[in-house]
Amino acid sequence: MTSETPGLVCAHHHLHRSLGRGIPAPARPPTTFVELLERTGWRLDRALDLELLRWSVLLGALEALEAGTTGIVDLHSSPAAIEGSLDVVAQACAEVGVRVRCAYEVTDRNGLDGAKAGLAENERYLRAGGDGFVGAHACFTLSDDTLDAVTDLAADLGVGVHLQVAEAEVDATAASRLLVHADQSWLLAHAVHLDRPLPGVVVHNPRSNLDHAVGYARPARFERVALGTDGIGADMLEEFRLAFALARARDLEFLPTHAWKWLATGHQLVPGAACDRVTWSSAPMDPDRLAYTPGVRPVRVVVDGEVVLDESGPTRVDAVEIRARAEEEAKRLCTRMADL
Repeated sequence: MTSETPGLVCAHHHLHRSLGRGIPAPARPPTTFVELLERTGWRLDRALDLELLRWSVLLGALEALEAGTTGIVDLHSSPAAIEGSLDVVAQACAEVGVRVRCAYEVTDRNGLDGAKAGLAENERYLRAGGDGFVGAHACFTLSDDTLDAVTDLAADLGVGVHLQVAEAEVDATAASRLLVHADQSWLLAHAVHLDRPLPGVVVHNPRSNLDHAVGYARPARFERVALGTDGIGADMLEEFRLAFALARARDLEFLPTHAWKWLATGHQLVPGAACDRVTWSSAPMDPDRLAYTPGVRPVRVVVDGEVVLDESGPTRVDAVEIRARAEEEAKRLCTRMADL
């Protein structure tokens, strides 16, 4: 038996980190959230060139497709290869056959020139007709002037801002700075330590929050919630199950349908995914059943009227080739990280 649903959406991804699995642990284990970023994630970002980026995105997009995720909202960072990077992300996703909305992560952590280059890449991509947001990292790495520049650019272009908000205690005061800027078009990733509601969609990333040891976001307290992965793949059925389990651990009245509503919010962010069709290996695709049923996989995916995955696998790309090349590129990434 099979059943059909719309395409799923990952509302917060970092496709540029798909090559990062298996990278050796830092020589000095991190003891704080900021140390974790400095010794792993931010070093990976700085090591990227556009070729590494392409294979990282191809791998991440392939994995999304194989999980029935046809829409991705991506927040990108490659400080040594900023110009043109959003085109690389968009083109690699199109090659696989999944939808993506892009943003470049503006930050002051790479200096004023780096912040200006990030703003310029957002503007270049969006003015050229690219689909997405103006991106930013988090308030604790943004000066007031840079935050103003991000919000001014978004207003000028008529788009929202996609940024990470109060993920850890170091960013707990973010709401006080964002309150005068945020509106309903904004995408607020994490919100673990957010001390008041803000306009926009909060993106809950349960697996990443556990991995980073930043706490539980209590997403049920927010009006509009979507689900993301923060770069840990794009298996949104698995993320739905984890979101449900974490909420249920704190409230026996929390139901699978509540977490499924969070997953469905993704269609507000990538509307085209609601028109895609995914045929699954299990029936029915009912939240109460899926919350306790592992191993459900897509057997056919149709995006914009085209079959992009069937019983034999992806139809546009060679999955074996992508994984083999990604493994080789990951070795090169490790070498570049070691040289930083």
